[in-house]
Amino acid sequence: MKYGFIKVAAATPSIKVADPEYNVGEIITLCREANEKKVKILTFPELCITGYTCGDLFHQSALLRGAMDGLWRIIHETKKLDMLIAVGVPFLYGGKIFNCAAVISHGKLLSLIPKTYLPSYGEFYEKRWFSPYKGESQVISVRDNSGREHYPVFGRCIMESESTFGLSVGVELCEDLWTMDPPSRVLAENGAVIILNLSASNELIGKSSYRRELVKTQSARLLSGYIYAGAGDGESTTDVVYSGHRMIGENGVILAENRFDTGLTISEIDVGRLLFERRRITSVEPSANALPVVRFSLEESSTTLTRRFSPTPFVPQDKENREERCREILTIQALGLKKRLIHTGSRAMVVGVSGGLDSTLALLVSARAAEMAGLPRESLVAVTMPCFGTTQRTKSNAILLAEKLGATTKTVDITKSVMQHFSDIGHDPENLNVVYENCQARERTQVLMDIANEVGGLVIGTGDLSELALGWATYNGDHMSMYAVNCGVPKTLVRHLVSYCADTAGDSELSSVLLDILDTPVSPELLPAVNGEISQRTEDLVGPYELHDFFLYYFMRWGFSPEKIRYMAHYTFEPRYEGAVIDKWLKVFIRRFFAQQFKRSCLPDGPKVGSVSLSPRGDWRMPSDASASLWLSRLEVE
Repeated sequence: MKYGFIKVAAATPSIKVADPEYNVGEIITLCREANEKKVKILTFPELCITGYTCGDLFHQSALLRGAMDGLWRIIHETKKLDMLIAVGVPFLYGGKIFNCAAVISHGKLLSLIPKTYLPSYGEFYEKRWFSPYKGESQVISVRDNSGREHYPVFGRCIMESESTFGLSVGVELCEDLWTMDPPSRVLAENGAVIILNLSASNELIGKSSYRRELVKTQSARLLSGYIYAGAGDGESTTDVVYSGHRMIGENGVILAENRFDTGLTISEIDVGRLLFERRRITSVEPSANALPVVRFSLEESSTTLTRRFSPTPFVPQDKENREERCREILTIQALGLKKRLIHTGSRAMVVGVSGGLDSTLALLVSARAAEMAGLPRESLVAVTMPCFGTTQRTKSNAILLAEKLGATTKTVDITKSVMQHFSDIGHDPENLNVVYENCQARERTQVLMDIANEVGGLVIGTGDLSELALGWATYNGDHMSMYAVNCGVPKTLVRHLVSYCADTAGDSELSSVLLDILDTPVSPELLPAVNGEISQRTEDLVGPYELHDFFLYYFMRWGFSPEKIRYMAHYTFEPRYEGAVIDKWLKVFIRRFFAQQFKRSCLPDGPKVGSVSLSPRGDWRMPSDASASLWLSRLEVE
């Protein structure tokens, strides 16, 4: 389970109703196939050894004996497979028949987990044949065909790995998931991070969608992985049809799914991610009623990934979801700013516009906030402050954008002020160092603050979340404002927000200028232009923002180790970026993230819009002088 990933599968075998010998052969075949594909946890459907639709044949001792003979055969023939396997079987105990999940590993019967809730409505008649188990979990003695004695737990229990940190598994069966209080809740409270569901849910119009939502919702509520194995069309008999619906869910997301076939559905559940989320969310509390724990062991090995990770985790891949996300974020930003305007009695907003993405988004949000607050568009003051690196393209775009939004425009050329400051402090203007750059940023902030005082308004910050993570801001320059509307928006998402505004502008000229801004290289424009073109490209200096946003998301949101982030980044971005390039920028990200916390410790207010925030008053409390050595050393391990 290297890096926390474990390969799992839901299996639907081809079966014949009431033919355990045939069914067991198919089950063993799928077990071997799963083993070849390095699956470590394998789940089969409910009562698959006999078939779920045997009806009154469940009362026949021949079928019950055949089922147990089949179970022992599965246990014997899979004993060399390095897997935890759950298979459905009817089990006779105390004179009653129980619908059970038999959990086996390395030739041992670990547990027999009976179904808690038995459906007896509509097309279901389970109480006619089976008994619900309502007693305490207990260790029982069962002899296999060779006379060997097994001591499984009969009842609810937790399967806990001795060899893999944090891997605990719980089991429920079909109807259990559909009830008001699914057993998986108690299992998760007892530490189960992966839930197996052995099911025989038939197909009806719309039922698969509802079933899918149940798996998604339950895995989200329990912060768990969820493996659902449904009975296949071999069960289709008389008046019911089964589809072999198989799903693998993780914390509200379906990782893999199949229907209307037999075979394996395989993916990798990130146990490390789930354990982090359970540690982080303090409302998750352990159960007051402990369940028995059954130990099993799996060999330690690397997990070959088949699941996909979005290269832009902050941005939905689906166009419809992306547009909805953009609408929502723009509204959240504007609502936060509206509240600040009303609370402070401000009559205006002042935005420094550069013709770049961040200031464009800040101006667009401010225009929305003005409408919400009942302020005229003229109350929005857009200030351009050209200096050494400003190009005609960016300046023109900034002015045109402000005019199209109905804002009041001001141009304050800061060249003379900055040159005077160089003279005052004795700086050689031919020395294009950090003093040369930061003097411009701080002069611009001073201009904005003074104009805000003059018009009775607020300075609206333009810096985004990615810049805050990297510390890519001049301290007490663009670092400071009176309300930072973009502070919760990563750079990769800023681009999509501006693109969304271009698509929905309803004005061809406004849309055109927004598209040209999107096509402009990201730059602070602090170094002199070359032949009228931008000479300073941010991503050449600090690295590609799509990489940094990927690093930021998994570092902040899920607490992943540097080596795991590297592994996932290589898997996601190669060959578009060479491995050495990814490693280089990951080290830059870690160094800058730790070194620049002092800038984040005194940030102005701004709206949190997503699950990642760097506000020192909200989500992220980090010492300004914490060392990055431990994190960087992890990248040298391999």
